[in-house]
Amino acid sequence: MPKKAERLRECCLTRQSKPVSELIRFALGPDGVIVPDVDAKAPGRGVWVSLSQKAVEEAARKNAFARALKTKVLVPPELALIARRRLEERLLGALGLARKAGQLITGATKVEAAVSAHEVTALITASDAAEKGRDKMLALLRSHDPQGSVAHFEFVSSDQLDLALGLENVIHAALVAGAAADAALARAKRLARYRDANGKEDGTL
Repeated sequence: MPKKAERLRECCLTRQSKPVSELIRFALGPDGVIVPDVDAKAPGRGVWVSLSQKAVEEAARKNAFARALKTKVLVPPELALIARRRLEERLLGALGLARKAGQLITGATKVEAAVSAHEVTALITASDAAEKGRDKMLALLRSHDPQGSVAHFEFVSSDQLDLALGLENVIHAALVAGAAADAALARAKRLARYRDANGKEDGTL
């Protein structure tokens, strides 16, 4: 159920009203092209779709954007992938801010220590991490978090993490308590929900 103060918008595909946290906005550019507006701040006319790559693909295929806006629109052939990349960019930017705030730990040894101390709010593993190292870290997390309350995400590569954090060879990272970390976690959950075929905010754990 949406929070009392949370705005509701209608998904142009299903016509269902949902809280904006469960939707992604697309804006109509001056050239008539539909573009992702992942922060919902672009001026002008916009349309909302359920926060799911599958839903965006279907909305594009069924011409839902044009029907909702009641005008002809140009839909890029890879609109759903473009939206996914924008969500990834926002996540990486938020992770960079969390690191500057001292709320993102990197390096296997430091992350392991934070997990053991129950300081971690989310674990991030590079998508190209070695299976052995990944499994070792996840086993440690499960042993200290048997209820699965700590989210785990692994959908950005080591190169992407390196660039976002200004570091080299980032494989394991962990968010700890703080406002910047909370913002990054919210971004990660939105991306996870978008990527998941069922529109869930689950990580990969």
